Amino acid sequence: MELRNKKWTEEEFFKVRKEVLSTWPTGNDPELDLDKAVAYLKSIPASKNFALKLKDAKEHRVRTLVQPRAGVALLNEHIALLQHLEKAGADFLPSTIDAYTRQNRYSEGEEGIKRSEEAGRSLLNGFPAVNHGVKGCRKVVESINVPLQARHGTPDSRLLAEIIHAGGWTSNEGGGISYNLPYAKAVSIEDSIKYWQYCDRLVGYYEEHGVTINREPFGPLTGTLVPPSIAIAVGIIEALLAAEQGVKNITVGYGMCGNIVQDVAAVRSLQQLTEEYLEEKGYKGCCVTTVFHQWMGGFPADEAEALGLISMSSVVASLAGATKMINKTPHESVGIPTKEANADGIKASKIITKLLEDQTFPESQKLADEIAQIKKEVKCLMDCVYNVGEGDLAVGTVKAFEQGLLDIPFAPSKYNAGLILPARDAEGCVRILEFGKLGFNDEIKAFHRAKIAERAKQDGREVGFQLCIDDIYAVSTGHLIGRTSYKD
Repeated sequence: MELRNKKWTEEEFFKVRKEVLSTWPTGNDPELDLDKAVAYLKSIPASKNFALKLKDAKEHRVRTLVQPRAGVALLNEHIALLQHLEKAGADFLPSTIDAYTRQNRYSEGEEGIKRSEEAGRSLLNGFPAVNHGVKGCRKVVESINVPLQARHGTPDSRLLAEIIHAGGWTSNEGGGISYNLPYAKAVSIEDSIKYWQYCDRLVGYYEEHGVTINREPFGPLTGTLVPPSIAIAVGIIEALLAAEQGVKNITVGYGMCGNIVQDVAAVRSLQQLTEEYLEEKGYKGCCVTTVFHQWMGGFPADEAEALGLISMSSVVASLAGATKMINKTPHESVGIPTKEANADGIKASKIITKLLEDQTFPESQKLADEIAQIKKEVKCLMDCVYNVGEGDLAVGTVKAFEQGLLDIPFAPSKYNAGLILPARDAEGCVRILEFGKLGFNDEIKAFHRAKIAERAKQDGREVGFQLCIDDIYAVSTGHLIGRTSYKD
């Protein structure tokens, strides 16, 4: 099928669906009959529907809601973990999917389940939903009282999407860019966009049959000094691609950069621009919400310091007005957290969102200027994508990455140019040090160069690659900016 940004017909969808469901035995489950799946999803209470809870949170301006990451191999242990996190106060629950499933290596996932059973503990880094099938996924949903989302990092999430949605999970994270370039080396963007068009068309089918399901592009991308405008442009692209396939409930995301004004400006710009582009392109009736990811870079090893960083992240998410927030744990620098550490992260995050539920970040000229700059950059990138695609967003996205007009810092994919380098300015805002072929005009480039030159002058050093390196490691050592003059 030729790549284009056009809604798949049912004939096209069902032709591919037959192939998708045949790739692993759990795809043969009779409960994957879409009439049965629709009926089951309609039986899910509204309080456990991810899309409906997000829509309600947006309409009634409640505090920023809290969601952890979590997932283990064995079904009963996974349920126990989620129940523990629900008890700790999580507003939404995840099922983080294991690495084998993310690469569609279901045989190895099956072996991982067997080895985990023998060991009496999870030997996988997540929940192998495809292996557990519709029955297992429904058991998870029926064991908890809040909405459930699949979180993973899968370029080809088609069978996973089929199973989780038929299993009653009402949200799936990811997209053809955000779950490809930061996670995979050799999957083409053209292929991954097609794979995610399928996932979105599946959600569109459910929408057409009276079931609303949330879709959430992965905002942080590589999670390492990603300039806000690049992250936002990718989020908008994935939102538009999803809307074309019939998705109506979309959560666009952003990963904390560290400067409070820039982060607040980014979340506000993300919400406003996504809604504007959806409206401009004719997608009516979409509910757009936002998710703020707590600091995605290196964490302090000290648990108290890690909780401090989690708390700061929660403050920014709340003041920015994010609909929900993905929280971290005080074990972030160590590895997979215990359920107790995960619960501590939830509690630390939630108390702050409750304390700040009636407060907003004050308006200022600095905030207005940052919003204007971010919007200028995003629109410049989006114009490039539409221009090279001759009006087709999907084609334009592929060509923009091929030409380096879109470029994600530190992404491992060979389909990403990898020519841009970020660094912080004198106040800790993430700017661009090296542009590669990024689709910015000269005015935008001059702005970034001036900001970084000002920082280098304050540091008494040359503008160069070392600025980027120092900034990558700064937060893990207790500073936002990688200045050589800091002494503790």
